[in-house]
Amino acid sequence: MTDAIAITRAFRAEPGGPQDLFYSASNKVPLPIIERAEGIWLIGEDGKRYIDVSSGPVVSNVGHGRAEIADRMAAQARTMDFAYSRTSRHRPNMELTARLAALAGPGYERVTLSSGGSEAMESAIKFLRTYALAKGMKAKRTVISCRPSYHGGTIGTLSITGDDAYANFLDGFSIPSVKIPAPVTYRVPGNRNAGEYAEDCVQALEDAIVAAGPENILCFVFEPVGGLSTGCNVAPDAFFRGVHAVCHKYGIWIVHDEILCGSGRTGKFLASHHYPNALPDIVVLAKGLGAGYAPLAATLMPAAMVDELAELTGFNVSHTYSANPVCCAVGLAVLDIYERERLVEKAATTGAYLKGLLTDLQKRLPMIGDIRGRGMLMALEFVADPATKTSFPAEADVIDKVRTLGLDHGLMIYARRTAGGKNGDWIMVSPPMSITEAECDDLVARLEASLRAFLATL
Repeated sequence: MTDAIAITRAFRAEPGGPQDLFYSASNKVPLPIIERAEGIWLIGEDGKRYIDVSSGPVVSNVGHGRAEIADRMAAQARTMDFAYSRTSRHRPNMELTARLAALAGPGYERVTLSSGGSEAMESAIKFLRTYALAKGMKAKRTVISCRPSYHGGTIGTLSITGDDAYANFLDGFSIPSVKIPAPVTYRVPGNRNAGEYAEDCVQALEDAIVAAGPENILCFVFEPVGGLSTGCNVAPDAFFRGVHAVCHKYGIWIVHDEILCGSGRTGKFLASHHYPNALPDIVVLAKGLGAGYAPLAATLMPAAMVDELAELTGFNVSHTYSANPVCCAVGLAVLDIYERERLVEKAATTGAYLKGLLTDLQKRLPMIGDIRGRGMLMALEFVADPATKTSFPAEADVIDKVRTLGLDHGLMIYARRTAGGKNGDWIMVSPPMSITEAECDDLVARLEASLRAFLATL
């Protein structure tokens, strides 16, 4: 016991315990020790309160400290803590997947669960590869994705991610996907407007398919609202229509990565529902599905494909914690809150209110070059000159300073300088979908104070 106490004291002496030893020593932004959380607030051991501006990595959709979810978890753990999905069935899994299929609608009648977005994305690709093999299409093994993009942290999902930060790590280490330009809408290359550039990207997709041979292409993977590589980029509608037409022309499956933007964030349960005439073949959900209370993700697929494959070979892929009963109980509790508090609709309405506040802030602070996103999923990009969209120089250290000053003003901010600044400096503004208009007012007031404090350092 004495040794255990000594070890504990030694851990407490470190800034963040042994975990911090894995992160870069150059990190300048303090990492407060959070003791508890409630609603939109994270509360430190010292009692300081921080608005969770980004819901962590866009995960805490229903807000923190929901006792009913904790009670549901505890009740499920007492009743049945674990049952392996390959050797048994259980009601929490059956009920959760049925509700997800109903929310997703026609074309997504089959649901397989996993523990996180990376697993769920790999399930989508593994399923399509298994289906292709079962149908005699052995050559279909190449994935097309965008640059920039982000699809997960495993080697497989990093290989289809288009992020320059991983270039050296992945070089010669993985089989990369074919990359086409992402249909960005702010830093548009070649003096093109966003609509014209979206058409260029669709053409790049078709060119890539033809160059590689349609018979060799398995799928095209795309984020309907960009995540941690583009800062909430939303492509023009024409891009979705063009992708749908091209992929169906050549027999290429479409996978929408809604790990971050799904589960109601954009004001519809699926971001894909904004494009009813250009729906993908498969949708991947995670993050907000478990809302931070438990690891949970889902891959939504059409019954026609899943049932046909079941007759041919079956999709015999699973992980130990796939459809864990406690995680399923969390998912059901989260959906109950969505329904009772109408959080999906609220993401649209309160999101519009918050965007209005941010638009007014942009008029007062032109360092906000762009506000982009959808519903309660937005990002602000910072620029030194809004007319030319010129980024702040690296020595201005805009991201680390804004994050640090945000802490001073009671904000926990997720931010990124992408591709060394080439793709911009931005922060996520995606608080819990349960946020009130009054809390939005508070958030933006604190953000304005933080940004003015940054400008004072220049």
